[in-house]
Amino acid sequence: MTSEELYGSILKKRSFLCVGLDTDIEKIPQHMLSYEDPVFEFNRAIIDATAKFTVCYKPNLAFYEAESSRGWKSLAKTVKYIKDKYPDIMIIADAKRGDIGNTSDMYAKAFFSMMGVDAVTLSPYMGRDTVEPFLNYEGKWAVLLALTSNTSSEDFETLRLEDGRYLFEEIIEKSAQWGTIDNLMYVVGATKAEMLEDIRKIIPNHFLLVPGVGAQGGSLREVAKYGLNDRCGLIVNSSRAIIYASDGLDFAKVAGEKAKEIQQEMSELLG
Repeated sequence: MTSEELYGSILKKRSFLCVGLDTDIEKIPQHMLSYEDPVFEFNRAIIDATAKFTVCYKPNLAFYEAESSRGWKSLAKTVKYIKDKYPDIMIIADAKRGDIGNTSDMYAKAFFSMMGVDAVTLSPYMGRDTVEPFLNYEGKWAVLLALTSNTSSEDFETLRLEDGRYLFEEIIEKSAQWGTIDNLMYVVGATKAEMLEDIRKIIPNHFLLVPGVGAQGGSLREVAKYGLNDRCGLIVNSSRAIIYASDGLDFAKVAGEKAKEIQQEMSELLG
């Protein structure tokens, strides 16, 4: 999927919403536990209810890895279901991998060749070797952690360099040279929305994946104010506020309603 194709999907749906599939078996509705694969069945219901309002799904791998082989099976089935039924929707594996050499090669193979997702989140702090194997797959994306929402991001990301810039700004500027706007994307937390303005000065045309809207308190309007470019350039993620909006029999219906509310606000922001 190229940036042009992603932008086309955004225009078609009037949405730049990403639904995070942070599916915790301890939080899904109790009645789902009677299924042989409750995580997949929950995901399938959420996907069917929200697909018309979203351009992207982002399964957080920690929630699947925590269930061992059973979780990996649920994830694989979820990815296949999206690809088969909604092939125009991007799938980002929120894996936050970060290694070098053959290990990085194998991660890229696992996610792109075997699982078939469109993008993977990566930590770039070990340098170009961490990212380059993921850039060798046509139509696939590396999504680099740039400025995250967690409080302790200040431990490293916002350290000042000798020239006065932040460390995360140096990372963005240098890493942007490794790929293109069609295979590199950056994570910027919604709770740091005002800093998007300076980030746009470094990478005006790249897509930004913005988590933190909803349960984490980020403002969609603030993100749009500082982060939108002339081709949207944003994918805004919401997880818990959508998928756990109800724990009753109506969970999928309510999730769809929440996704629609966000999509309608996004439609207004797109102008």
